[in-house]
Amino acid sequence: MSPHEQSRLHLTRRAFLHDSGLGLGRIALASLLAGAWEPRASHAATTAAAADPLAPKPGHFAPHAKSVIHLFMAGGPSHLDLFDFKPQLAKFEGKPIPPEVIGGQRYAFIRADAAALGPRFKFDKHGQCGAEIAEVMPHLAGVVDDICIVRSLRTDQFNHAPAQIFLNTGFAQPGRPSMGSWVTYGLGAETRDLPAYVVMSTGSGISGGAANWSAGFLPTVHAGVRLRNSGDPILNVSSPAGIDREAERATFDVIGQLNRARLDAIADPEIATRIASYEMAYRLQSSAPELMDLKSETQATLDMYGVDPAKPSFARACLLARRMVERGVRFVNIYHEGWDAHSDLVGNHKKNCGETDQGAAALVKDLRQRGLLDATLVIWGGEFGRTPMIESNVALKRSLGRDHHPQAFSVWLAGGGVKPGLTYGRTDELGFNIVENQVHVHDLQATVLNQLGLDHERLTFRYAGRDFRLTDVHGRVVRDILA
Repeated sequence: MSPHEQSRLHLTRRAFLHDSGLGLGRIALASLLAGAWEPRASHAATTAAAADPLAPKPGHFAPHAKSVIHLFMAGGPSHLDLFDFKPQLAKFEGKPIPPEVIGGQRYAFIRADAAALGPRFKFDKHGQCGAEIAEVMPHLAGVVDDICIVRSLRTDQFNHAPAQIFLNTGFAQPGRPSMGSWVTYGLGAETRDLPAYVVMSTGSGISGGAANWSAGFLPTVHAGVRLRNSGDPILNVSSPAGIDREAERATFDVIGQLNRARLDAIADPEIATRIASYEMAYRLQSSAPELMDLKSETQATLDMYGVDPAKPSFARACLLARRMVERGVRFVNIYHEGWDAHSDLVGNHKKNCGETDQGAAALVKDLRQRGLLDATLVIWGGEFGRTPMIESNVALKRSLGRDHHPQAFSVWLAGGGVKPGLTYGRTDELGFNIVENQVHVHDLQATVLNQLGLDHERLTFRYAGRDFRLTDVHGRVVRDILA
């Protein structure tokens, strides 16, 4: 150790602050300035990158998929009644589940010693793979050889909004970038005529709200764009009355010149977002109506999905999602809210399966027929599962339902380099705990990014003093389910 290094060890904190010329006030100011500017590398580099924030970018390695369609069944479908058949649970019906199985878990609406509730639907094996699917999903049963069912997903969150936000952003509170935002940040856009990240909703509302598709601390150009079911598909895109295309183009050009001058001066990425939004709005005036017009679809295709072109539906959203990935959209979210079966699970799941089963299965079939399935990763699932125990509460007028269950739930995936015809993971004989091949939510997120050619540990953004990523400090790619 040199004499200089030895002397530094004996410096007091006050002497260090004095000798280095940094008082506490200067440190505070430096921290504030760092927090405000650290996402930017340098003025020149940031200005160049911000000039086209959605320019296509190479991933970390060769991708298996180009696009993702995430069919989010908000509310928590019951794995026990759809994908994870448990004959032993039927034998326990009416009896408390053994305490050693529950392990001290507490619930919001039921007691831990509530009686077991057996599977509510008949299960059969389907396809060459022999996957077990409940009778309320007959259309999905017809494509089981194209899908991978994961029966061992686990989340950290118990309530709807935190669990939905956690699955979409990797964090339970609003403010983090969503998966679609991370994808467009990492890869850019393949199309200039439609948003790179589109969100649709066909249910009764989404507990986590817009936090599910927010760009968080990323530039807001990466936020999901909500596509509406009626009226103008995208708000604030139609030209005002009396303004023709030429006048509008001239207006956008002037505004663009002013915004670019300001961007060159201060390199604020939100100005680049504003420029991109104006240009996208102009292009959407022609591309959005063309996307929504289903007249070019054959009657056979409409019948396969079960679509009435004039009526909003989950099936119509699935067909639109196929049209979007054909046109280069990177990431599509379709939310179908309503699976929260605290009461009348049978009626709830019959209704929701009736609304979603045909469209979801048709999407897989349609993508395969068009040669798009290999390049499109389809994901189906909710934010958590449902308890093996019954929920019945006279005061709340609830009976024959199930409570929230974060310890285990099921999802399925198709295309995008995922092994078809595979059932992966296993829960115990009562469907309470995972006993084989657990997949955490962060593992699912890491796997989705991997299939798009992105390393979840390298896809980071520096904010508030540290590098953030979708999977926080966790996650592994589930290679067992990859082809």
